[in-house]
Amino acid sequence: MSITAPQPGTVTTAIPARLDRLPWSRWHWTIVIGLGTVWILDGLEVTVVGNIASRLSEPGSGLPISSSQVTGMAAALYVAGACCGALFWGRLTDRHGRKKLFMITLAVYLGATALTAVSFQPWWFFLFRFLTGFGIGGEYAAINSAIDELIPAYYRGRVDLVINGSFWVGAVAGSLLSILALNTDILATDVGWRLTFALGVVFGLVILLVRRHVPESPRWLLIHGREQEAEEVVSAIERRVEEEKGEPLPRPQGEITIHQRQSIGFLTIARTVFSRYRKRAVLGFALFIGQAFLYNAITFGFGAILTKFFDVPADRTGYYFAVIAVGNFLGPLLLGKLFDTVGRRVMISSTYLLSGLLLFGTAWLFDRGSLSAGTLTACWCAVLFFASAGASSAYLTVSEVFPMETRAMSIAFFYAIGTAAGGISGPLLFADLTGTGKVGDTVLAFQIGAALMCAAGLVAALLAVRAERRSLEDIAQPLTAVTGGPASATP
Repeated sequence: MSITAPQPGTVTTAIPARLDRLPWSRWHWTIVIGLGTVWILDGLEVTVVGNIASRLSEPGSGLPISSSQVTGMAAALYVAGACCGALFWGRLTDRHGRKKLFMITLAVYLGATALTAVSFQPWWFFLFRFLTGFGIGGEYAAINSAIDELIPAYYRGRVDLVINGSFWVGAVAGSLLSILALNTDILATDVGWRLTFALGVVFGLVILLVRRHVPESPRWLLIHGREQEAEEVVSAIERRVEEEKGEPLPRPQGEITIHQRQSIGFLTIARTVFSRYRKRAVLGFALFIGQAFLYNAITFGFGAILTKFFDVPADRTGYYFAVIAVGNFLGPLLLGKLFDTVGRRVMISSTYLLSGLLLFGTAWLFDRGSLSAGTLTACWCAVLFFASAGASSAYLTVSEVFPMETRAMSIAFFYAIGTAAGGISGPLLFADLTGTGKVGDTVLAFQIGAALMCAAGLVAALLAVRAERRSLEDIAQPLTAVTGGPASATP
């Protein structure tokens, strides 16, 4: 047993080091599948909504709503729900544990999605888009916390990026599914779009079943006075890995001594984030605002751009979106390892800057009338290849650079503030700009997104934390750690 108790309420343990020294195994794949696949579901649903906007606005859809209401108001409400949900569930995740909350938030998400499928009036559609976002906001906080606390330090960057980037696997599926849903030769106008939401619920139920086998974070158990459970979880993991590898595991390096506490006050969390780690807070804001505006403001309206400016039929926009979705997923997949080897600062700043500069170039070409539907899609693939890796690194950054006790709340807070800035105002603004039918208005939206990405890249070049291959306790010492212990924080 790796836990000793020098005095009541204080424990010295090697559990974090034991988790970090594990080689990659089938057990880790269980974590990735159980927790990460929900982003596929999120990507599927968001993409479907964007692509079926034109069909929903047609007579006979069963829902008296306009295309701009779907891509504007409904999209903004979805993001607003996610922001509110992140804050609400994030606090509960730090207090009551990762597992309990990632089960509850997925259930909320699935229930709201199912009720979206039976929408009969705009107010109903808007309400359950908000509640669907409310569930997914909690997923962001609970899942990113659990992933970072369960995945070994050597692999944490690439795994986190690929999992967050898997949103775009769902986007590909959503794009192709929307093609089927919009084909009135196969499905009636008022049936196809409802079935897409229903299929998302079925997929989510499968994820819920797999997720039951994901354990509570031993790090969270340890801090909250449940060291015996933490020991049992880690010992079970070690036995599985040793059986798979056929050899003993290396000895863990380092221990940490902590004072166990059931909860941390909100004022303590706020002081920690905004006083002790002020520069990291600025970094988190910059990264989230940049990526949130780019994605929530622009990709929500991609289908509308194709139909309005390039006369692409509504039932064919899914093909184009599937192509840029592939580019989005390839970014984190192919670049993810570099975040663990080349390093966080270089990779975060370069992906943000490159995507911003490429978007400026796309805006210039669009303004000149030099693009077709195909070449615009190619430009977007290049932009989003880098932007997707950068956006995923925003979640990675705020989940690993703040203390353990504040992790879920930090993710929730930065996600909510950054996304509210770019994700609520963005879709509303962008829907208005593309709705005018003027090239100059759409160019302006592109330029705003590009400028914010470049600004975030410059902030990262100055402030990004060199967290690659370091334990979470070394990057940010737990608030409950005994002062002068082996773990240390690097401002």
